[in-house]
Parts: sequence; structure tokens; C-alpha cells
Amino acid sequence: MRNNLRDQIPALKNKYYFNYGGQGPLPKSSLEAIVKTWEIIQDLGPFTNNMWPFIYKEITTTKRIIAQKLGVNSKNVALTENISSGMILPFWGIKVEEGDELLISDCEHPGVVAASREFCRRNKLIFRILPIQKIKNLNDENIILEILKNLNSKTKILIISHILWNYGYKIPLKQISIELKNNRENSYFLVDGAQTFGHIKIEEEVFYSDLYSITSHKWACGPEGLGAIYVSDRFIHETDPTIIGWKSLKKEQGIYESFDNLFHDDARKFEVATSCIPLLAGLRNSLDLLDKDCSEKEKSEHIKRLSGKLWDELIQLKEIELVLEKKYINGIVSFNIENIENKDKFIKELGEKKIWIRVLEDPKWFRACVHQMTTDDEVDLLSDEIKNYLLNC
Repeated sequence: MRNNLRDQIPALKNKYYFNYGGQGPLPKSSLEAIVKTWEIIQDLGPFTNNMWPFIYKEITTTKRIIAQKLGVNSKNVALTENISSGMILPFWGIKVEEGDELLISDCEHPGVVAASREFCRRNKLIFRILPIQKIKNLNDENIILEILKNLNSKTKILIISHILWNYGYKIPLKQISIELKNNRENSYFLVDGAQTFGHIKIEEEVFYSDLYSITSHKWACGPEGLGAIYVSDRFIHETDPTIIGWKSLKKEQGIYESFDNLFHDDARKFEVATSCIPLLAGLRNSLDLLDKDCSEKEKSEHIKRLSGKLWDELIQLKEIELVLEKKYINGIVSFNIENIENKDKFIKELGEKKIWIRVLEDPKWFRACVHQMTTDDEVDLLSDEIKNYLLNC
């Protein structure tokens, strides 16, 4: 990598980090950009006439950059706090009828699953599970076949992640969107992009969804507490906001004024109220650092090479079961070790050696994430420590 990005990230100076899919470490200059923005706001006066043009510029600049990364129009981008608020709050505004079905994959985050169950309970919808975990040979064709088996005339909503957080498999959004709309034209396709933004190029895929949620704090190495959503024009026009605040409104108006046509006609309809503006500067700085560090092509090649190297090291060990049956390379490598009963203890012991991977809960296995900052030495160290542990356990 060209600009020595690792040296700008304090968390990478004293550990071997493989948890970008959980939370990416924040570069020092991104933290400084956040603090500087707070200082500017306080200097202007947080609620003065001079402050509002500055805030407007921060928001519009950040939305424009995010929109470019997503390959969409900035009017279709709303700022959120995280993936959960981005995924859940907008889709609760979808107009449904009793007996409609919500189809969700069995590879979704527990928070999104729980919210989907509750949405179905309150609206008397049928909650249905798309069984990706049971597919023997996980590939695009078999995923599409499984979806076709589970679609019917009642399917109103389909929820799935673009990259499955537990498997690391990238889902074919275009093909799924086509099949879903062919099945029921007024259905909605909602996509969790937690594992894509800052990780892989997605600008030619996002618009196939009706809602696509991203976060700042994972692969983009931005601050926590900031995310964004893409919502399609149709989603904007046909759904209602669920949590409403002054940001949702075209104007702040008196209680006796007409309440027709209250909301913005763009994605701002799904924003709520006061948010932490300085975080925007932190995200922009992190994205800029990642872009300057290497090109999109170099980044992809680096991630694939090192994740492939880790895969090749692990598959040689008979005690290790790679989650995917064949090498499918992005930055996520998931694996299981059956004879390690106490998986949390294993993670703790690796952590004592300053090596950080994650144990997932559903299914219960390990996940290591390789990013553009990851080095060959780190991959060698991780594979060697796993080998040594298996020899001694």
C-alpha cells in the first residue's frame, strides 16, 4: 500500500487485527477531523445563523461522497446512526396487509431478525425463513433456486445481506431483484450492506434494492454512530416514515397549520432530528485515506490475495472446516474447529497474544477479516498460532 496507512491507525500499532467486519479502527487524522469540526461549531456558536450554512455543507458534501460510492443520486441517500436504524426504521413504514409474507435469510444479524419478527407480529404478517445455511453447494445458482422455492404471491418483503456476515458470501442482487419483481411487482427488496461499504466495489449493484443500509464504523474505518441508507424513488413515494422529527419535514410549522404533504420528497423523509455532525468529517477523512492508499483494483487484489493465502493455510489442517466448500474470495474467511468446545476461550487466548478474530453465534464458528491494511506477516502469524494451538490442545 502506497501511503503507509497503517502508521496512521493507532489500533494497528499494537495488535494484529482481523475484526474489520465488527468494527474498523479509526485513523488518528479522522479523530482529529471530528474534534476540529466540533471546535468549528462551538466557535461559530452551535445555534447561530453562521452555523447553519456550515452544517448544510457538511451534510451535502458527505451525502454526495456516499452517493458516489453507492452509485446512486444523493437525493436518495439519508443519514442514519447505524445499520439497525437504517434497515429497520424505514421498512416499518411499508404498507402491508394481513397475511402478507416477509421472507428473511437465515444469515441475517439477530437485531434485524428480531425487528422483522416483531413487525410481522404487529401487522399479522407471516414470518418465513430463507434457508441459506442448508444449501450444500453455496453458489449464485443455488441461492436463486432456493429463493424461487420460497417466493409466492404473498411475498411482500425480502430481506438479505449483500455479503453474508457469517459466511462471507456475496449475494447476486440483480438476479434476486429480477426474480422478486417477477414474482410480485409491488414487493420490496431490502439489503443489509454492513459488510460491503469500504470493503468491495458496490456502485453498480445498490440500485437493484429498494433499501440498502450501510455503516461508517466497519470496513470504512469511520466513527461509530453514523450510517446511511439508499432508498429507491418508489420506496420514498410509497412508504411512510416511522420515527418522525424536524429533519423529516419540509418545514417546521405551527400546530394549527395544514398537515398535508408534511414530509420531504426525497430520502430526508426518513431522517429524524439532531445528529452528530462532526462524525461526518471523520468518515470523509477515513474514506479519503482508504482511496489514497490504493486504487479500487489494487485493494481488491490485495484483499483477495491475503484472504486466499489464509484460506490455503487453514484448509491444510484436518481439524479445520472452512465454512464455504470452495474458495470464494473477499475479505471474510469463516471457519470452524469442532474440537475447540470453548470457542470464546480460544478467542481470549488469541487476544492475549494481541491477535484478534471473532467468534460468531449463529452458526457458532470463527471469522477473520482481511482488509487493505492487512499484511502477509499478520496472516502468517494467525495461521501459525492456530496450528500451534491445535498441536497442543
